[in-house]
Amino acid sequence: MKKKAIVIGAGIGGLCTAIALQNKGWEISIFDKATALSEVGAGIVLAANALHALARLGVGDLVRKRGASVGRAEIRTWKGEMLVDFSTAEHTESYLINRGILQQILLDSLQEGTSIQLNTSLVTINQNDEKVEAVLSNGNKVVGDVLIGADGFHSVVREQLFGVGEPRYGGYTALRGICDFTDSNYTTEHGGGFEAWGPGKRFGFSHIGQGKVFWFAAINMPQGIEIPKGERKKVALQTFEGWYNPIETVIKATEESAILHHDIFDRKPIVKWSKGKITLVGDAAHPMLPNLGQGGAQAMEDAVVLANCLSTSNSVAESLRIFEEKRIPRTSRIIVQSRRMARLVQMENPIAIKVRNRVFQTIPSSKLAERLSWLVDYKV
Repeated sequence: MKKKAIVIGAGIGGLCTAIALQNKGWEISIFDKATALSEVGAGIVLAANALHALARLGVGDLVRKRGASVGRAEIRTWKGEMLVDFSTAEHTESYLINRGILQQILLDSLQEGTSIQLNTSLVTINQNDEKVEAVLSNGNKVVGDVLIGADGFHSVVREQLFGVGEPRYGGYTALRGICDFTDSNYTTEHGGGFEAWGPGKRFGFSHIGQGKVFWFAAINMPQGIEIPKGERKKVALQTFEGWYNPIETVIKATEESAILHHDIFDRKPIVKWSKGKITLVGDAAHPMLPNLGQGGAQAMEDAVVLANCLSTSNSVAESLRIFEEKRIPRTSRIIVQSRRMARLVQMENPIAIKVRNRVFQTIPSSKLAERLSWLVDYKV
């Protein structure tokens, strides 16, 4: 008889976890509060460690086919002066892909019999030595051998296990957009793009495949200031007026309705993700600032490790304890390093900025690659 996993959340982390477990012979039931599954308005970076995890899930080739290889990754000043000219092909493989396309690839990889129920929230969880039970908003009760909280930053599962923890504001807000755009200096054939750093703000631009580019703007700002729909394009153009070409052109090429806005948060690392037959993955377990591009990648790594741990002769509770031991040190380190990176890239002090820029200009890209090898060359 197949063991059954209850997965709360049908985002990238939840779907990867479902695929990893189904590949090990588990029966999966997925529940999500959303009325429709859609990941829109953003790209996701897939460094080598993410690509390796996706290959373990059996979807690596599909992702490469639908995404865009990162051939160039420049860092410039806001005026366009080169700080780092990083040819990723020389160091490590990396791709970018539209989140919606990635989600569809994962959905299509679910086996027949794996159920997804939308518009269904988790109300409470009960467990005993034998089983775990999810009580749902539609009044139904679902019983399984393990329950996995993949329900994101505002995880209900995490809250029920460990209470409500305060999120930590990253110090900046973000605008993000996707548009059709071509530029002779950043061709689809070469792939990739650039980041431009200015005092208290930065702009990034990358190809994500399918003839699209993804851009983001990170702006130092007090928490909670809303940039309303209809005003976001104007704010972006005002904020980055006179910056390195093609920044203003990219913003102008983006439909107002395609620009998202949200403040950026993480949470302090926690020392435990599990209780009994319940555990957390992805942003439910370890929400991090996006400065190292590892949020999605770490959810993918979680999925592979969790499925491996649950496919031994150990009890579920012991398997989850081992899962924590394998994953918490790595994800906690990334949370800390992502916050440190935020301080580095969002600097406002002119003297500190000048020192930072000189340091980056003097370090060979090969040395930078070596310093990140623990992160991106990791094979789960």
